[in-house]
Amino acid sequence: MLLRKFISGLFNVPRNTHSAAATLEPGVDGLRFNAALTEADRLAAAGELTHAVERYQACIQAAQASADAWLRMGNVLLDMWRVEDAVSAYRRALELEPASFAVHSAVLFHNHYLVPVDARRLFELHRVSAAVMRTAVPRARESYVGSPDPGRRLRIGYVSPNLSAHSVGYFAEPVIVHHDRRQFDVHCYYAHRLSDATTQRIRSASDAWHNIFGKSDADVAHRIRGDGIDILIDLAGHSKGNRLGVFARKPAPLQMTWLGYPDTTGLDTVDYRITDHIADPAPHAESLHTERLLRTDGIFLSYLPPADSPPVSRRASAGPDVVFCCFNSIAKLNDETIRLWCRILTALPQARLVMKSAPLQYTETADRIVDAFVRHGVTAGRITLHGWIARRNSHLDLYSETDIALDTCPYNGTTTTCEALWMGVPVVSLAGHVSMSRVGAALLHSVGLGELVAENADQYVEIALALARDAARRVALRTELRQRMRNSPLLDHKNFTLGLERAYRRCWAAWCERQNIA
Repeated sequence: MLLRKFISGLFNVPRNTHSAAATLEPGVDGLRFNAALTEADRLAAAGELTHAVERYQACIQAAQASADAWLRMGNVLLDMWRVEDAVSAYRRALELEPASFAVHSAVLFHNHYLVPVDARRLFELHRVSAAVMRTAVPRARESYVGSPDPGRRLRIGYVSPNLSAHSVGYFAEPVIVHHDRRQFDVHCYYAHRLSDATTQRIRSASDAWHNIFGKSDADVAHRIRGDGIDILIDLAGHSKGNRLGVFARKPAPLQMTWLGYPDTTGLDTVDYRITDHIADPAPHAESLHTERLLRTDGIFLSYLPPADSPPVSRRASAGPDVVFCCFNSIAKLNDETIRLWCRILTALPQARLVMKSAPLQYTETADRIVDAFVRHGVTAGRITLHGWIARRNSHLDLYSETDIALDTCPYNGTTTTCEALWMGVPVVSLAGHVSMSRVGAALLHSVGLGELVAENADQYVEIALALARDAARRVALRTELRQRMRNSPLLDHKNFTLGLERAYRRCWAAWCERQNIA
């Protein structure tokens, strides 16, 4: 009870649901409650988002202690571009289930969408959640069986629910493929039921493949100890489907986190977070992490574009009718970013903006987005919205109709920035003070486009306007960007992996030294 009160106060959890459709009586039996919850799910799947939320609210009023209903409603609110309401719903679920690892992760992950960013408070939230997780995890009784030999072949394990056609898969695959098998024995622990072509390629490139979907954290940790993993790397952080409960059990002597989450895990059992000097500049970033920061020499990731990517198109017009675009998740979009974009569009009366995000398929979500632009003086006719596009090539083809991509802030894009550049579309990004708002800067610097990184809002607008008015430069960038990426560290998979392996070796040697001294 004290823990619940503490979490409630820390997160400022709202207690009123304001339901407009409470049709279930309080204390309703479990069968009827489950039926109502299923009906709410059906409405959400059918795109009837408002009705789904009303039904979830009715379920909540009938069973106040249903964290599941709060979580499901939060997911729908996120699709409605009601981000603050969604985060409040996740926080309420946490108050009801303060020992749930998954709920803690949902709260932490979605707090990154809130503005303004309070980095110190966000760090404290991670520490509190990690403390709860560690308290719930029994201390390991099994000891590590490997030898502290700095020169031997190492067993490394990658843990992820996203070794598939997913953003994480696009960055993890080239590393797993290019690992030096004379020095490293590569194990993958896959935490999802989905298997696609990307999954099969990664599986084939691995020395050992372990499907851990549906297995308990304790069982997975036991398996990892039995496999003799020396360095275990988390690729999810607090994103959906993560297995941080495994890492809390410390099944490997060295544990790291990389790729899937732009922040600390908060866990004292995770030794390092892999990043770079631009995404997490020293010394400020150190104070926001429980892990030691393991900075790569260049960009902290390596991108693998689709082998069958469509060719870069040549825009029919290089005149003033510039088309801006943003294909990031709308959860990263906020009123401050829209205000910036409207300043750009207002200064260029013939310009338009194209956006793509899965929830934009819902009419009420699209209307909310368009209304936000209209409130800032941009007419609805200048905004084009696209929802979910199943085929990746069709998604990439959308860039053929655009000229300049506008990055979201403070939560930058990562895969979307790489895709835009690959399709010949330059990206303008605003650098902030935390990792999630600096990955755009890291990516642009890696391809030699640091001049497209703004340090403040006014500069962001100025860079976008200057590029929009310079047709010759835009045409040149469209022609050269793909080759520029091929020649950049971002696509130098072999050297990136070699640098990562050297970093692994340094960390392993330091661990061995500590053991031998002890």
